[in-house]
Amino acid sequence: MYLNAQTRRYFSGRRLVSIIGAHLVVMAILAGALLSSAFGSDLLGAFAQSPCSGGDQMYQVAGGDTLGAIASRYNTSWQSLASYNKLANANVLYINQHICIPGKSTSNGGKQVNSNITLSAKSGTGNFFPYAQCTWFANQRYHELTGKYVPWTTNANAWQWVSRAYQYGWKVSSKPSVGSIIVLQPWTQGAYGLGHVGVVEQVKDNGGVVASNMNWGGNGSAVTRATFRAGPGVSFVSV
Repeated sequence: MYLNAQTRRYFSGRRLVSIIGAHLVVMAILAGALLSSAFGSDLLGAFAQSPCSGGDQMYQVAGGDTLGAIASRYNTSWQSLASYNKLANANVLYINQHICIPGKSTSNGGKQVNSNITLSAKSGTGNFFPYAQCTWFANQRYHELTGKYVPWTTNANAWQWVSRAYQYGWKVSSKPSVGSIIVLQPWTQGAYGLGHVGVVEQVKDNGGVVASNMNWGGNGSAVTRATFRAGPGVSFVSV
């Protein structure tokens, strides 16, 4: 079949474009492989803490963890952990990130880490959370039992109550007590993305924690009771 000059130029141009495109794809693959080889370990370890000092414990962050919740498990404060681990933003953690839990002193003989900073506890003046939210009920029920409202009203989604409690000098514990506020981190024991708060009404002999709740289990504004358990992602707040 005879092709005129214009047609031959057309197909030649198409072949040239295809060849150039193929070369660019190959070059991109090679460049990606080189970058992965050269920097892959750095990128994968970008959020990993360097090995902890001797005498420290190392905690590996799991989904739903917050610095405040981690701190409460080790009877320290989130401020101490943030400072000790040189975290730029204490509100941002990454799954599999390593958090060093300080021992009595650093391995190089430096200053002793004071993890028990005591603040004067403050109380709120009312219940300013939206009615029927778990936060509204927990604040109201806690006031009924203790005469105290929580003082935090901003940055106060349920999962943030642990860090806010530290900021206002309230007690945070990994052990339940009747009358304390139970705080569930997101996706912990049935909590959704904003976490959940309730008030501990009973601590069973088997370790179960019976809490009164609102907006739990699809029950909206109805007050219900549910049984939880102490463990990862669970903290207990009190004045």
